[in-house]
Amino acid sequence: MRAAATFTVSDWTPLDLPRAVGGVGVPETAAPAGVAAMVKTFAGDLAGRSVTWFVGGLNTTSGAGTYVAVESFEGTLGGRPGTFGFVHAASTHGSDRYDEYFTVVPDSGTGALAGITGQGSLAIDEDGTHRVELEYLLPQ
Repeated sequence: MRAAATFTVSDWTPLDLPRAVGGVGVPETAAPAGVAAMVKTFAGDLAGRSVTWFVGGLNTTSGAGTYVAVESFEGTLGGRPGTFGFVHAASTHGSDRYDEYFTVVPDSGTGALAGITGQGSLAIDEDGTHRVELEYLLPQ
């Protein structure tokens, strides 16, 4: 099955990272790591909200970087209510997206979405609209 939706970000909360872990200082790179919590609202075949844990490294001079995000979604998919998790990642040189990854977290579905598996993609239109597409399977 296939689902398409748009989403908006209603909250972006940066989180503080420690300067040291286990007594060892965090190395300073040209693309320092940052962490944020996000709330997204989805409309379309995937309708509901998610809370996202976003980790990225960004070089603010060049705009190049990489992110990985883990999301916990609650709502409906194809009219079926439930929850599930998904993870996605991508890199950029500053104006592109490459090395994209998007998959449903195994065994994360609940309710009518129990047993969901699948992969997807994210895209941002020129006008700033954020889109997600998901190809998924659900048990009969």
